Amino acid sequence: MKYIAEYRDGELAQRLAARLAAESAPRAEQGRQYNLMEFCGGHTHAISRYGIADLLPPAVRMIHGPGCPVCVLPIGRIDLAIGLALERGVVLCTYGDCLRVPASKQLSLLKAKARGGDVRMVYSPADALKIAAEHPEREVVFFAIGFETTTPPTAIIIKQAAALGLANFSVLCNHVLTPAAITHILESPEVRELGTLPLDGFIGPAHVSTVIGSQPYEFFAEEYRKPVVIAGFEPLDVMQAILMLVRQLNEGRAEVENEFCRAVTRDGNLKAQALVGEVFELRRSFEWRGLGAVPYSALRIRQAFAAFDAEARYGLQTAQVADNKACECGAILRGVKQPRDCKVFGTVCTPENPIGSCMVSSEGACAAYFSYGRFKDAHPVAAPPETAA
Repeated sequence: MKYIAEYRDGELAQRLAARLAAESAPRAEQGRQYNLMEFCGGHTHAISRYGIADLLPPAVRMIHGPGCPVCVLPIGRIDLAIGLALERGVVLCTYGDCLRVPASKQLSLLKAKARGGDVRMVYSPADALKIAAEHPEREVVFFAIGFETTTPPTAIIIKQAAALGLANFSVLCNHVLTPAAITHILESPEVRELGTLPLDGFIGPAHVSTVIGSQPYEFFAEEYRKPVVIAGFEPLDVMQAILMLVRQLNEGRAEVENEFCRAVTRDGNLKAQALVGEVFELRRSFEWRGLGAVPYSALRIRQAFAAFDAEARYGLQTAQVADNKACECGAILRGVKQPRDCKVFGTVCTPENPIGSCMVSSEGACAAYFSYGRFKDAHPVAAPPETAA
């Protein structure tokens, strides 16, 4: 398949690995390390699934960022959705990967459904709008999550609901913004409290960048001197992006480069951006799971469409709820720790019984390690000592 098979060529991967080793070796001999963060969970899964880490030279270290909208969804926001389903009797519609995210009181949206809540999985916001149109006697709420990629479809259904006059439909908005999270990782005192996080460069998200373009990342290159390479999700995309970052660092450059030029432009999708700007505005602050309150990092529905804002309609107030004390998702989302550093990883916490959000989503770092590399870092069992003949 075009843009798939040719980006999974094993021979080309070996050649890229050899080039990476050759270009990093001279600096590595002088003690140079390349600490690179892939922000997006899609890249984390590509690295684990295709064994990219095994092809990288020892001096190149990949750090997993918080690039999964399900993983960064705070418990308090899920509690709001559960309350709407169980206490207000609404039809609560959301994407499938939200259903098992742990919330308060050992609940999740899936467990709320088991307790009688009308919680429905949908494949798109349009499915939720259709349910509202077909059942005017029921209140229908779409629990919207996602980065810039999934925000335009939510904007579309809000405008359609207004055009149709659907008084029984509203949206609980949890859309968050990628650049603000990167800034928070670079500046946040909470990250520094957990430990030093050396970051030399970023692999920029693919799908997000098709919407916002490459221009928003120029700030990080100019102000923080951190190179950014936007990359697709196929294994050769990721390896090429790593090579481009290594070359920038070797040459003392800090620029935004676009490996994913087959889909991303500098300006992005202007029509989608205009649509989002018409329906949404910035929140002053929003809590991210594992990152805390991040200024100007999320969107809310504008006053012109307040009739379709579930927070306004139901008078909702978000409470801050701490994560499970045994869970290290907060440190993992910041890139300070890796999944294997968590004591409950792969034992108490599994995809079937997730304790933290990183194990729930198909894009979570813990889910990637569990699915593709849970035994990779296990210490080998020592051979028994030889006995004398």
